[in-house]
Amino acid sequence: MANLARLRQYVQDMTHLVERHGGDEPRMLDEGARLLYDLVAHDDWLPPEFAAPAKESYRQYLLYCDPLERFSVVSFVWMPGHRTPIHDHTVWGLVGVMRGMERCEEYSPALEKMNAHEVKPGEVDRVSPRVGDIHVVSNAGTRTAVSIHVYGANIGAVRRHTFDPATGAPKTFVSGYHNATVPNLWDRSKEPAPA
Repeated sequence: MANLARLRQYVQDMTHLVERHGGDEPRMLDEGARLLYDLVAHDDWLPPEFAAPAKESYRQYLLYCDPLERFSVVSFVWMPGHRTPIHDHTVWGLVGVMRGMERCEEYSPALEKMNAHEVKPGEVDRVSPRVGDIHVVSNAGTRTAVSIHVYGANIGAVRRHTFDPATGAPKTFVSGYHNATVPNLWDRSKEPAPA
């Protein structure tokens, strides 16, 4: 059984952070990154159904969305060879790799390829319109990768863009999610009673 108490605590900590500093993006990225480091440092909490790969494409599973849609927590699952199109987010985001390895190829707003870097287990990457929002992400290894993404909105409902690599033409999309249910963080009946 997954240690959902760890995810529940993370959600509570992020809720407090958003309540205190939700309008301060640099602080959200800095303090949010510390919280996400702590979460992805442990691999005992993600239920298997939210780490299930699919051959045809990467998967995006909603784990939690704040009731006011101030942030969402999502697991991404990538088999070797999976990659996103060039895309943006329009909101701040944090990406913590828990299993495997990912490659991030960054683009300028003019769609010039800039930097590329790998994100290894336990590392956290950042995106936002302020620090860099356009990229391609892919599985950089030979095994399935799982990363935990936290965004400053309900990312599955945000109108975003993919970009044609030849022309740079944007195309609006809404990603949605691949799951119809989310983990039940609030049923504590199966947890051991406090001592």
